[in-house]
Amino acid sequence: MTKLIWDPLHECLDRKDLERLQLERLRTTLQRVAKVPCYQDKFQKAGITPDDIHSLADLAKLPFTTKEDLRINYPYGMFAVPMREIVRIHSSSGTTGKPTVVGYSRKDLNDWSSLVARFMTAAGVVADDIVHIAFGYGLFTGAFGLHYGAEMIGSAVIPMSGGNTDRQIMILKDYGATVLVCTPSYALTLADRIEKLGHNPRTYLSLRVGLFGGEPWSEEMRREIEDRLNIVATDNYGLSEIIGPGVAGECLQKKGMHIFEDHFLPEIINPDTGEVLPPGEKGELVLTNIVQEAIPLIRYRTRDITRLHYESCVCGRTLVRMDKTMGRSDDMLIIKGVNVFPTQIEEILFQVEGCEPHYLLVVERKGTLDTLEILVEVNENIFFDEMRKQRAFVEMLEKKLATSIGLHAKVKLVEPSSIPRHEGKANRVIDKRTHS
Repeated sequence: MTKLIWDPLHECLDRKDLERLQLERLRTTLQRVAKVPCYQDKFQKAGITPDDIHSLADLAKLPFTTKEDLRINYPYGMFAVPMREIVRIHSSSGTTGKPTVVGYSRKDLNDWSSLVARFMTAAGVVADDIVHIAFGYGLFTGAFGLHYGAEMIGSAVIPMSGGNTDRQIMILKDYGATVLVCTPSYALTLADRIEKLGHNPRTYLSLRVGLFGGEPWSEEMRREIEDRLNIVATDNYGLSEIIGPGVAGECLQKKGMHIFEDHFLPEIINPDTGEVLPPGEKGELVLTNIVQEAIPLIRYRTRDITRLHYESCVCGRTLVRMDKTMGRSDDMLIIKGVNVFPTQIEEILFQVEGCEPHYLLVVERKGTLDTLEILVEVNENIFFDEMRKQRAFVEMLEKKLATSIGLHAKVKLVEPSSIPRHEGKANRVIDKRTHS
């Protein structure tokens, strides 16, 4: 099994040895960030200094860092090293305000490559593979992280970038790619297009492994991808503010993503109160980067909802595992007082024969009441079926949804291929309440 573990020394550490290493690295990192004006101010207001941290339990005494801190200190105010030591700069898209800017020292880039090599190896990627990367190259961290991780393993990399689905398919076919890197929704877009071109996606390509991230996706969606593309589909997790992809990734057991705890200290908190929750509780993931030189972040609120599992894994890794993210605490839909994540609805739709893997949630306010309408693509047999059978199908879906999410949603069936396809992250929600 060790051949599927990139760094056995750190991925298989005894828990006590791991915690000793974590505390040592945490204390070193706190000394480094104490020179950053933002943290000087935060620590002073909290009445705490790095010397007050004597155990991992003391982590909870430290103040949180948020995305807003990075925006306020835009572009370089959170950097803990001088610019002469920065060799790479990435940033978020900035679609909701100023982009968040992150820097990397040369050591940070080497560490990043190694962390990505860990989860790629865990998914079964080897030096003989040809890795097709369909993430966009640019300020977004995803493509570069997977690119350098694959090269560190020794795989051949096709830096395809995003867009131009027909050309993607041609390159995948002609170059004999064995590993696909993209968002899970784009994997299904590729499968749809291959079928429309008259081919069977299961046999048309040489793919055997898919590494998917960038958006939440359900187990039902995984099964759909694996079945249609005839691959092993694994999940990985990262965020640009921390390092990019490389925070966590699944092994072939597919029972949660191993967080690389020698680099990142994970906590689960109540997103409303900030209280640290006990192991196994669902809440918001908070991460502290204890190795990165350029921009180490202390107790960064990811806004991603998940839970942690500390039981040992048969793969041999001793690292904690996180569930697939259920969505974000700030993206969560609240409709008539009910908390709803798109992935909950996706899970139900994918269990119903006849539903295609494409849907759209439309939330509106009519008078004082919120309403949820779900546009669901169905296959041609159902869409062109007689009205009586269509009504029965809709009623069945609405009942299943109401039972599962505790909320009545109106279901509208739409014809195949009518919901817009996406080259990157799928936009599953139109919330019209924000404009009313």
